[in-house]
Order: sequence, then C-alpha cells, then structure tokens
Amino acid sequence: MDKLSSGAVSFREKDFETHKGLFGDLSKRQKPHTLFIGCSDSRLVPSLITSTIPGELFIIRSVANIIPPYKKGINYPAISSAIEYAVLSLGVEHIIVCGHSNCGGCASLYKTEEQMKDLPHTNLWLELARPVKNRVMQMLPKATYAEREWMTEQMNVVEQITHLFTYPYVLERYNNDTLDIIGWYYIIETGEIYNYDVDKGYFELING
Repeated sequence: MDKLSSGAVSFREKDFETHKGLFGDLSKRQKPHTLFIGCSDSRLVPSLITSTIPGELFIIRSVANIIPPYKKGINYPAISSAIEYAVLSLGVEHIIVCGHSNCGGCASLYKTEEQMKDLPHTNLWLELARPVKNRVMQMLPKATYAEREWMTEQMNVVEQITHLFTYPYVLERYNNDTLDIIGWYYIIETGEIYNYDVDKGYFELING
C-alpha cells in the first residue's frame, strides 16, 4: 500500500503538473474516440500499448475480455451499460476488443468443474465463452497446449466481436460506417499486436 500511496503523491507532483491544462479541460467533459474492451489481466495496460493520454479511451475490462450478448445483457448490466453509454452518449468512433497471450480466463475454459469449484462466479461468467472452447476442440482435437492456447485466445476475440454485433445500435453504426469494430491480440512477451480484419476474417501483425 505504501507503494501505491507514494505513487499517488508522485502523480500529483509530477505527471499531473505536466498535463495540468489537459486535466483542466477533462474536468468539464470527456470525448473519447475509442471504446477499449480488454481483459482484466494486470499485464494488459490499454493506455500503455496504445500510447494514449487521459480522455482518449473509454475502457471496459472483464475476465477474458468477454462481452455478454445483447439479449443476455440484462443479466450483466455493468458491461452492457458501459457499451451503451460509450456508443450512444459519448459517440465513440471505434471499438477495440483486445485479447492477449497467456490469458488465465481462456485457460480456465479447459478446467474441470472440480478445479473451478472455488470460483463459482468466474465459472458462470466463462459460460459466455464456452462455445469458443467447443470450436477449438473440434478444429484442433490433437493440438498441443501452446496451439490450443493461441487458438482459443484469438477465437475468443472473434467470438466477443460477434457478441458486440448483437447490440442493435452497434450494428447500425457499423453498417453506416460511423463506427469501426476492431479486434486485437496482444502478445505480452514480445509487445506485438495482431489486428483482426472483420471483413477478411484473419489476424495480421500491426507493423508500421
């Protein structure tokens, strides 16, 4: 806790002073250009990997970057309301769904009920991504652990984009070319980010 407290003091004395004008403007309103939906994992830092400053990203984080489908959204109002607010009130122009390597949530899809018995809420949440596991097992029945991990994490990004399109106002804006939907896969150990092209249906390394 001492580290966090000293960090708060350092922020106020250094970073805040450097961007004092920016924070003054942000105190009155926010106008983020992008909704960033990422995993809750501590190793994924949206502003760091996008080199953005406060006010640019509206951020939603959940275990395994899961987005509940619109019809089920009434059961998960925290996520659904944040999407609704970002799109309808803030008018974001882009939505990024970002997964990452070594995702504990995706790995937990393959654990048994016994292994997950002490994490009942996590297990219930992961039901929303269970179709991803089933498809991976069908496509790669003899996959190595590394192959299964990589495929699950990337397919989960695609699955959550599919869920995002169940939100009528998201789909309407996407079809009208007023909202971009972007899928990212971030590799922690290399810093590489792969972009999922919704129209082409595959990931490509973002490079220059």
